[in-house]
Amino acid sequence: MHADRIEATYLIETPLAPAKVAEVMAGEQSCGTFTRVHGETDDLRARARAIVESVEKLDVAETPALPNTWLERQRNPGPWQRARVTISFPTANIGANLPTLAATVAGNLYDLGEVTGLRLESLRLPQAYRAQFDLPRHGVAGTRRLTGVADGPLVGSIIKPNVGLSAEETGELVGTLCAAGLDFIKDDEICADPAHAPLAQRIPAVMDRVRRHQDRTGKHVMVAFNITDETDAMRRHADLVEREGGSCIMVSLNWCGYSAVQTLRRHSGLALHGHRNGFGALSRHPLLGIGFDAYQALWRLTGVDHMHVHGLNGKFAQPDDEVIEGARACLAPLAADAADGSDAVMPAFSSGQWAGTVPVTWEAVGTADLMFMSGGGIMAHPDGPAAGVRSIRQAWDAVRAGRTLDEAAAGQPELRRSLDFFGKKG
Repeated sequence: MHADRIEATYLIETPLAPAKVAEVMAGEQSCGTFTRVHGETDDLRARARAIVESVEKLDVAETPALPNTWLERQRNPGPWQRARVTISFPTANIGANLPTLAATVAGNLYDLGEVTGLRLESLRLPQAYRAQFDLPRHGVAGTRRLTGVADGPLVGSIIKPNVGLSAEETGELVGTLCAAGLDFIKDDEICADPAHAPLAQRIPAVMDRVRRHQDRTGKHVMVAFNITDETDAMRRHADLVEREGGSCIMVSLNWCGYSAVQTLRRHSGLALHGHRNGFGALSRHPLLGIGFDAYQALWRLTGVDHMHVHGLNGKFAQPDDEVIEGARACLAPLAADAADGSDAVMPAFSSGQWAGTVPVTWEAVGTADLMFMSGGGIMAHPDGPAAGVRSIRQAWDAVRAGRTLDEAAAGQPELRRSLDFFGKKG
C-alpha cells in the first residue's frame, strides 16, 4: 500500500455500474461531488482526490437491500449488483484527526443515492500515519503485568445485578468475587454514576475490598469502573480511581465519541477498557453500517487497551465467525506495514460464556491472550462463585493440554458440576 494513503474497503449494492458508483464515492469523500466543480483543477485533483483502487463484482440481488427514494424517482428496475470496492484517500486530506478520518471513510457515503446498500468493511493504515495517534498504554503485556497473570486467559466477571446495588453492597460483592479468584471485574455498561451508587462512593467502597484482598494474597484484581459521562466528569472519575489505587476504567465507546475517549486516554494512564455496546445498530444488517474490522481500527487509534468482541456460542445475535475475526483483528498490528504487535489490544470475550464455551474459543483463536468474562457461568455455579471460577480455569487448562472437558472433569468436581448444570440449559 502507499505510505501516504489510507485504504478503505466497502461492500456496496447498486443497480448502476459499480465502477461508476465507486468513482462517485471517491469524489464525494475527497475534493469533489457528483460532478467536477469550479476550482477543482487537475493539480488539485492529483493532490487531493481519492482513488478507486479496485472493484470486484459479487452476486446479484433481485430486490434492493434498503429503500432508496433517489432511485425510486428514476424508476430504476434493478437488478442490484453487489461489489467490493477499495478506495484510497490521501492522509494529507485528514491529518491526525480521528473524527475527520471517520467522516472521510464513512460520513455521507451512507446517504448516497446511487446505492441500496453500503458497508465499511475494513481499513488499512500506513505505519507513519498510525504513529500520529495514541498507542495503548498497557495493551496485552501491560494488562498481564497489572494483574500478575503471566500466562493463560484473564478470567473475569461482571457485577450483577446490573443496577440497584448500593455502593457498599457493590463493594461487598466485589470482595466476594476477589475471594473467588478472579483476575478482572467490570461494571455493567448501564451502571455508571447512578443515584443509588454514585462513583464518588462506589469507587472507594470497591477499592477498599480490592486493597484488602491484595494485602491478604498479594494479588491485584483489576476492576474496570464504568466512568462513561461527559468528558470533564470522566477525567475527574479517572483521577479518583487512580487515587484509590485502581488500575482500569471503562467507557461506552459509541456514546462517548472519538474525541472524548482520546481526551481521556491522554489524561489518564489507567488501563482503558473499551465497551462497544450499541455496535449492533451499526453492524447487524449485512449491507449497512460498519464491520468490526473497520470499527476496531478506528477505536484503537484512541489508545484503548481492551476491546469487547462478544463471545462464541453466546447469547447475542452475532455469528461466531465475526467474533473470531474480531478477536484476531484486535491482536494483529493495526498498521498494514507494522513490524510487530506492540499496538495490539486485549480482546474481551463476553456474553453467555462459561466453562463449556472454552473449547470453541481456544480452537478458534489459538491463544490465551484474552479476557474470558462470565457472569452466570460463575455466579450461578451450583457450588458458588469460587467453584465457577475454578471450573473455567480447569477448562482452559484442559484445552491447552489437548484434553477434552469430559476427560478433565473426571477428577475435577467444579468442572464436572459446571458441565452437568449449564450443559442441560443448552
